[in-house]
Amino acid sequence: MQESQSRTAGSELRKSARPPDPGMSVQFVKGVGERLCKLFGKLGIFTAQDLLWHFPRRYEDRRSMRRIAQLHAGETACFRGKVRVADNMRTPRSGTLLTRVAVDDGSGIAYLVWFNQWYLKNKFAKLLGKDIVVYGTAQFGSRGIEFTNPEWEEISDDGGDTLSSNRIVPVYPLTEGLFQGRVRRIIYNALDTYLPVVEDPLPEEIRKRRGLVDLATALRNIHFPPSEEAREEARLRLVYEEFFFLQLALALRRQNVTTALPGIAFDVTPECSKRLYEILPFELTNAQKRVIREIERDMARPIAMNRLVQGDVGSGKTLVALASMMVAIHNGYQAALMAPTEILAEQHYLVLTRWAEQLGLETALLTGSLTAKEKRAARERIASGQAHIAIGTHALIQEDVEFAKLGLVVVDEQHRFGVLQRAALRDKGLNPDVLVMTATPIPRTLALTVYGDLDLSVIDEMPPGRKPIKTHLKATSERPRVYDAARKLINEGRQVYIVCPLVEESEKLQVKAATELAEHLQRDVFPDIALGLLHGQMKPAEKDDIMRRFRDGEIQVLVSTTVIEVGVDVPNACVMLIEDAERFGLAQLHQLRGRVGRGEHQSFCVLISDPNTDDARQRMDVMVRTCDGFEIAEEDLRIRGPGEFYGTRQSGVPSLRIANILRDVDILEMSREDAFELIKADPKLSASVHRDLRDIIKKRFEGSDLVTVS
Repeated sequence: MQESQSRTAGSELRKSARPPDPGMSVQFVKGVGERLCKLFGKLGIFTAQDLLWHFPRRYEDRRSMRRIAQLHAGETACFRGKVRVADNMRTPRSGTLLTRVAVDDGSGIAYLVWFNQWYLKNKFAKLLGKDIVVYGTAQFGSRGIEFTNPEWEEISDDGGDTLSSNRIVPVYPLTEGLFQGRVRRIIYNALDTYLPVVEDPLPEEIRKRRGLVDLATALRNIHFPPSEEAREEARLRLVYEEFFFLQLALALRRQNVTTALPGIAFDVTPECSKRLYEILPFELTNAQKRVIREIERDMARPIAMNRLVQGDVGSGKTLVALASMMVAIHNGYQAALMAPTEILAEQHYLVLTRWAEQLGLETALLTGSLTAKEKRAARERIASGQAHIAIGTHALIQEDVEFAKLGLVVVDEQHRFGVLQRAALRDKGLNPDVLVMTATPIPRTLALTVYGDLDLSVIDEMPPGRKPIKTHLKATSERPRVYDAARKLINEGRQVYIVCPLVEESEKLQVKAATELAEHLQRDVFPDIALGLLHGQMKPAEKDDIMRRFRDGEIQVLVSTTVIEVGVDVPNACVMLIEDAERFGLAQLHQLRGRVGRGEHQSFCVLISDPNTDDARQRMDVMVRTCDGFEIAEEDLRIRGPGEFYGTRQSGVPSLRIANILRDVDILEMSREDAFELIKADPKLSASVHRDLRDIIKKRFEGSDLVTVS
């Protein structure tokens, strides 16, 4: 009953005089129907419009037709011929059902072969004497030239052009049950039906200035390009559009945060940081000085700062943050620093308090594990303004925490916090300046995409005298020698991290693996050495206790999962030993390595691995070759691709359909310039020519962080 109603509805829609609706269910697109509709759903295609934006993953140039007599084994080719014979048979040994079709083009006969697809015989039996086009890889079989599981397409009675030959042919992402020939025909039908009613969202002025083709032309030519030039023009237009709306959303978000409300125009003078520089026992690096100047320029403006500071582990971000805090404090405001974990908050508290005491400033720590009395005392000092600097976890953003006069918010390890958490801390003041810090190096292109609403500063220089960490790759067979070398360093008074292999299936299995490794090491390798275990399912207080004991030297060997990836400084720890290192991504490996090399002793990172894939070998080679976090980030992006790059899944940025942030940097920068210029000229997109843009942004980025606040 329901099926017949669906068919009737579809038929009525097709007969209707109303213009076709791209938002209509894909079921009613010519050639789809109910069964294929479900299969398209697996690809995220639910409407006719989704079909238009289901882009080919690659193309095959089939403009040159071959003759069967000219074909060689191993050659991928396209040819045309008449179906002569179609038969099913069973192979003598295994009894597998084989469908064999003979095709004749006048110069010779080629055999098309399929396994266990009995229905194909009947299909080809109806085509006897008719022409088909075949595409595949030739091989020599028992009867001559054969093609196993080739693509093929019937040539229409009028001899017209097929969609699978004599052209640049699109090859689409598929799911089981969908085939290239059928999908090409369906998309071709959809283009014919819906392109006339698809509206072009890009402002005409931008299209003309940038020399971009209109949307209908772009969609037609990205699917069925008449030439390579037409395909490139189509791709340029579609990549630009994808980046443009992403950057427009980022520009709007930045507009809402920074200029919708008046910010604090701090009086920035040399006096602000003079006392800090006087007590420093060393000179700041040129990179630190440059970033501090960039921050001070922002703080002097009457709009709220929104800046991301990237700096590799050990590059001196905390001092940059403190110099920024001094500007706020000198102007009579408070500063707050929010860290993702209690132990990291405590570490910041210890470091900042050490400097603050010499500057005559008060600090307050606020974390979840403090006693009720300690929390109340910290809140009182923050609310009264007695505490110049408040440091804590997300406890800082709870409703009962009030600031006397909050002027600067510093957020550490940005990717660990949601957008709403950052906004909640911002709401504790009157649109205070925001400084975001991360030790996760992010390639510039990704930073423009993920954190495109933030101004970007990079501390790309390490303090002088810091010894580079020596990184070695060792085979699993060398593990006993690695343990012996670690023991020698322990005997000299050093400490060692051992990271257990990554188990992705479940947190419980990960904990089990870590526990078993710790038991084995304590029993069989280091029975006389104090060993601790750290994993993600421990309570925060237990984790803190273990890390404190390790920091204080009570534990010599710490066996851990990746929970130490961002963590406390232990200057005496000089070995990072990573088991089955090939299971980790480059960003993780680099973060783990950054846990050592923080003291005066030479530090080592040992990767125990037998890499058996090209990707794994590349990751190991990069780690051994360089300690430069930005070079590693670029390599990570190149190897894994932007979709999997560290942090993007938490960023709220939708995945890109056609743009590639590695390949399309120039287009990204062009679209960013245009988007930010447009928002500068029309901050609320209220001009009549721009009104549709806001609706498009809401629709495209609904459910993502981009349509909220920063």
